[in-house]
Amino acid sequence: MRNTLPKLLRGFTLIVCVLGVMLYSPDSFAQKKKKKDSKKEEAAPTTSAKPKGNDSDPKPYKEVITSKAKSKDGLFKVHQIEDKYYYEIPDSLLGRDMLMVTTIAKTADGLGYGGERTNTLMLRWEKHNKDIQLRVISVNNFAADSLPIAQAVKNSNLEPLLQKFPIKSLGTDSTGIVIEATDLWTKDVQALGLPKGRRTQYKVTRLDTDRSYIEHIHTYPINIEARYVMTYSASEPPSNSSTGLITLEMNSSMLLLPKEPMKQRLADQRVGWFSRSMTDYGSDAQKADKRVFLDRWRLEVKEEDMEKFKAGELVEPRKQIVFYIDPATPKQWIPYLIAGVEDWQVAFEAAGFKNAITAKLAPTKEEDPDWSPEDARYSVIRYFASDIQNAYGPHVSDPRSGEILESDIGWYHNVMNLLRNWFFIQTAAINPDAQGVQFKDEVMGRLVQFVSSHEVGHTLGLPHNFASSHAYPVEKLRDAEFTKAMGTAPSIMDYARFNYIAQPGDEGVSLMPNVGPYDKYAVAWGYRPIPDAATPEDELITLDQWILEKQGDPIYRYGRQGNSYDPTAQSEDLGDNSMKASEYGIANLKRIMPNLMEWTSEPEKPYKNFEDLSEMYGQVITQFNRYMGHVKTNIGGVAEVYRAVGQDKPIYTHTAKDLQKSAVAFLNSELFATPSWMMDDQIIARIEDFGALERIRGVQANTLNSVLDLGRLGRVIENEALNGNDAYKITELFDDLRKGIWSELPSGKTIDVYRRALQRAYIERMEYLMTSDGPDIPAAYRRYLGTQINASQSDIRPMARGELKTLQRDIRSAISRTSDRMSKLHLEDALERVNAILDPK
Repeated sequence: MRNTLPKLLRGFTLIVCVLGVMLYSPDSFAQKKKKKDSKKEEAAPTTSAKPKGNDSDPKPYKEVITSKAKSKDGLFKVHQIEDKYYYEIPDSLLGRDMLMVTTIAKTADGLGYGGERTNTLMLRWEKHNKDIQLRVISVNNFAADSLPIAQAVKNSNLEPLLQKFPIKSLGTDSTGIVIEATDLWTKDVQALGLPKGRRTQYKVTRLDTDRSYIEHIHTYPINIEARYVMTYSASEPPSNSSTGLITLEMNSSMLLLPKEPMKQRLADQRVGWFSRSMTDYGSDAQKADKRVFLDRWRLEVKEEDMEKFKAGELVEPRKQIVFYIDPATPKQWIPYLIAGVEDWQVAFEAAGFKNAITAKLAPTKEEDPDWSPEDARYSVIRYFASDIQNAYGPHVSDPRSGEILESDIGWYHNVMNLLRNWFFIQTAAINPDAQGVQFKDEVMGRLVQFVSSHEVGHTLGLPHNFASSHAYPVEKLRDAEFTKAMGTAPSIMDYARFNYIAQPGDEGVSLMPNVGPYDKYAVAWGYRPIPDAATPEDELITLDQWILEKQGDPIYRYGRQGNSYDPTAQSEDLGDNSMKASEYGIANLKRIMPNLMEWTSEPEKPYKNFEDLSEMYGQVITQFNRYMGHVKTNIGGVAEVYRAVGQDKPIYTHTAKDLQKSAVAFLNSELFATPSWMMDDQIIARIEDFGALERIRGVQANTLNSVLDLGRLGRVIENEALNGNDAYKITELFDDLRKGIWSELPSGKTIDVYRRALQRAYIERMEYLMTSDGPDIPAAYRRYLGTQINASQSDIRPMARGELKTLQRDIRSAISRTSDRMSKLHLEDALERVNAILDPK
């Protein structure tokens, strides 16, 4: 066989020479023949050599993966040779679904935060001729393969090719393929680098490849972790602008998805859940049907325990949910982080499982040298030594089924400062443990447990439930027996921080929520197996029945985050009446203010500055502003209570007239009438040379503008159109505001500096209502901001004009009876401003 190719080549040469006879004369042929013969004689020794192969052909394994390679076994074998990385991909993994999750591991100042997820892609590695293709796969549109429409769906959804790699060699046992993967992490693959929006924001021009490199690539049994540094040229970087550069350290985690996807559980908007959706072109609906299903862990009953489960006994799941505690975590907080995880045991018991979730210390290097927090087989509570005041609870889930595969909770050190501030401002009036800036470890530990539990709830699939805290009557939150049994809100997933309603003398009252009745209900609804249901659709009747069993009980209601017009689903609030709750909250702030200097000082540190005093004074203002926001939302409010068709009840209900009217009265008395109790000259003299007045003006003006928001006024107008005299009318709203904000006019009283600023803000807002058509809101944000009104064609313009004319008349009358000079100058200026709006010559 070795001589076959040269013989064939000699035969081919002969054919060419014979053809040459017809093209040349005999003489020329003879001359050339002599030259050729001589060349042939010279070349004779090489006629038996092998021909050169194509450079693109695979090479022998040892020529590619040389003795210099540092190799690691895992999902793929990863080989490093100097600054190049090679993947050895088993044939069995070609065509398998994988998930690529890209996050910012380390960030530039002003550019997000470490751990921020930038992209998630479903991928497949596929062989095509002499290349390996990395193709993006979407499950957004699908139809069962058995249906005729399936091919049409595939033809209409050709997925992008993320990257193409030439095959460098075959694997060691000829069942794998070797590619060089370096370019995937060092070239500008947008999906794995800085997101498009950030590139536009910072005017990025290119990736600087000379300053970009791979930090490391680690491979584990079901995932590969690539850590790489990317430097971009940018004309407007968020920091270090003189360099014209942005440098980020990115991490892309490629995770193998299960060969058999978990059975989906279909979502219902009446129960809050993180979910995902796909468009089903194979359903029986006469349109493309949207299929929405839950993100949840694969908790299954062992086959041998199924009869016990059906009989109502608690059983252990086939696979337990386990969180490991980052070894970098300070030791004093570890027990509280573990307790926050195990708080959820009671919720899973409602779903029929015992010992379903636990937390453990990560093994030491001596115990398990191969253990790594990057290994996707492990879910980890990561501790970051960062001044970011936050914690987050993400999860990675299979886009085909919603199965949660792993979660790494991020815990930033400075979240404890945030907890201290909240606990101090919301409970110090009644709680000695909060009357200082340095809490005891057991006090801070309990707060750490509270946040840990909340973040674990997110990793289980639960979103924020902002309707939860509205379920409890305000007065019940002063009741020790009630709060010990029920907590301060039915769900720990609400932003119902600490009990600011409790007053001095309310002994034994609980100060924070726990995993509550809603949480147990939601976890049971999402996780309890329904053994007799073969398909997700078969489960729907049972799931609906579980919801209907709680029908009408506000404890089991879900309210989404981001509905800025629903007073019953707000962030940071407590109780079923914002005015009553805020009245109690302000009473406690007034108790804290006289003690603020004492409680923020530390006798053993006479040398310390007034940084804590400044921070806590700012927290008083912030908390007061929260109360104003809670009250304001009642004006033009519309409650959203999700229901199904079979319940035959409305979803949307306008806030009662008396509540709206009381909300305006509250703002007039607590905010628009100058809240002078916040202006403590002893505090102000120690923290700033300027800004106290401006701070109060900001709270007043921003609240006023929010009350007179176009979307809110649109709802007031529509309420009257739908409900007539039962509605709080726009004329009543404007009358009540004007009488409160301009109350000095009838009597000619002196108008203080705060009120003068507020009244100018009122005039400016009337001008805005006279001229603005409203914001042009992108469709993607309308769900959160609500439908806006066409102001120019609504009753808003004539209402604002009528108010200005009334004000014009009242100011003219008041000028002559006002004796205070500054008040008179202010009114004369206000009149000029009103005149200019009404007659803008």
